[in-house]
Amino acid sequence: MKHGRTGTESHRHLLDLLRSLGARFTPDQAGALLGFESLLRDRAVPLGLIARSDADRLLERHVLDCVRAVPALLTTDREIADVGSGAGLPGIPVAILRPDAHVSLVEPRRRAVAFLELAVERLGLENVEVIAGRAERLERAFDVCLARAFGPLERTWQVVAPLLGPGGRLVYFAGREFRLPEPPPEAVSLRMVVPPLLESGGPLVIMSRQ
Repeated sequence: MKHGRTGTESHRHLLDLLRSLGARFTPDQAGALLGFESLLRDRAVPLGLIARSDADRLLERHVLDCVRAVPALLTTDREIADVGSGAGLPGIPVAILRPDAHVSLVEPRRRAVAFLELAVERLGLENVEVIAGRAERLERAFDVCLARAFGPLERTWQVVAPLLGPGGRLVYFAGREFRLPEPPPEAVSLRMVVPPLLESGGPLVIMSRQ
């Protein structure tokens, strides 16, 4: 998003893109997504959590890219973890659009944890918990783990598999050049979903545990 766009234009642009992604949303949720974009620009970029070169395209490159995960979730998914959450991507946009689910933002870096706590408070996200620590050390069970810019798929699966109960799933944001590998023995399925692509988004890879 360019700085020259007015608030009304930004809101209209957001609504158009949300509809194109197949997301269901209320006016309050759309407003919260724009509020999160502002927090990213004002706080996350200066903190180095997002590259300064992305400051003028936060909406599509980051916020709405994360929204692509929402249609991949089931209505029965209640416990969701965003591993290596960083600036809350994708966990915060998902939490905004899925207020019925409890979203844990798992992040070890103090600077990022401080931003996440600020964002959760400012946006009034009562369904979000910030966990300061590494995902490898968690002793929790989740229906879904989200991973964006976390690392290679194989390494990500090693980290999240112990956090998933039977039938639990990893939703992994892959790069544009990603090629689907063979699933590991403990995975019952591995599939690639290509939702509407934005500026830099690749496919989503969904891996299920037995």
